[in-house]
Amino acid sequence: MASRYWVVSLPVQNSASSLWSRLQESISKHAFDTPLYRFNIRNLLVGTLDSLRAISDDLVKSNSFIEGVSQKIRRQIEELDKVSGVVSSSLTVDWVPVDSYLTRFVWDEAKYPIMSPLREIVDGIHRQIAKIEDALKVRVAEYNNVHSQLNAISRKQTGRYVLIKPEDIITSEHLVTLLAIVPNYSEKDWLSSYETLTTYVLIATLLMKLAISDDFRLLPFPYSQQLRAKMHLSLVPGSSKKLHEDSEYALYTVTLFHQDADNFRTKAHERGFQIRDYEFNPETQESRKQETEKLMRDQDTQRSSLLQWCYASYGEVGRDGLPEFRARLTFLEAREGF
Repeated sequence: MASRYWVVSLPVQNSASSLWSRLQESISKHAFDTPLYRFNIRNLLVGTLDSLRAISDDLVKSNSFIEGVSQKIRRQIEELDKVSGVVSSSLTVDWVPVDSYLTRFVWDEAKYPIMSPLREIVDGIHRQIAKIEDALKVRVAEYNNVHSQLNAISRKQTGRYVLIKPEDIITSEHLVTLLAIVPNYSEKDWLSSYETLTTYVLIATLLMKLAISDDFRLLPFPYSQQLRAKMHLSLVPGSSKKLHEDSEYALYTVTLFHQDADNFRTKAHERGFQIRDYEFNPETQESRKQETEKLMRDQDTQRSSLLQWCYASYGEVGRDGLPEFRARLTFLEAREGF
């Protein structure tokens, strides 16, 4: 659980040291286990009262903006680590834990001279954090693009078509095997009607047997009685081969003559069946495999690069943004009683 800190400003009457001692004594009486830390703030150059009020309003907006960028980076780190299956490393600022950096905060006068106009410092930090946010968007978009491409290929390879084997598909001069995506509630309708949707539909089982037989050649369907006599088979319901089934659809094969494929697609569509072409091509399969391997390597590289950048940028936002802005807000509120 992340620690929560309050930044409190108190008016100094005698000296800051005596006020600090009284505060410690008072807090210890009511919450003895609550640690206190000095949050050292230098006197800053703010200008007139009007400019002070204007800067105060801008500081509130900029502080919210910087907190938002910090949270975006932290969430991105958590998402990347979750994908990698590792526990997120502790976030650091200047290579020390965030809690230690906050509780030991010291104003960086070399980087932010106290004599520089406060408006100049505020605008400079805001621009710097805005650049970090823009870079985050670009890097995340590049990573998500590769991730989306890989997911698209993965869905194809792990979806309904992954279970299709070369022996399930018949492609020849006269015959073609199509895939039918059938809603589960329409399976009975498919099995009872697919053979009669057109004249030239053949059972996949029969065609497999014919494909390995060299006793005779395939004849047009009007001569199918001769084929039945030779094979001692008949066109019976339930002979279409189911390849896969999920909670919504079933995947079937159906084999028919090329000349009637378009007509079959139309008839099947009218009955609510989706017909897809499928061609098993070893070269295509190898090309997809190589593409997948390349995308996986690219994804791993980009994930590692993005993760390192996020850790470094979170530290940069923590170092140059949040503590300094909180210090400025506290300074202004204490200065003018806002």
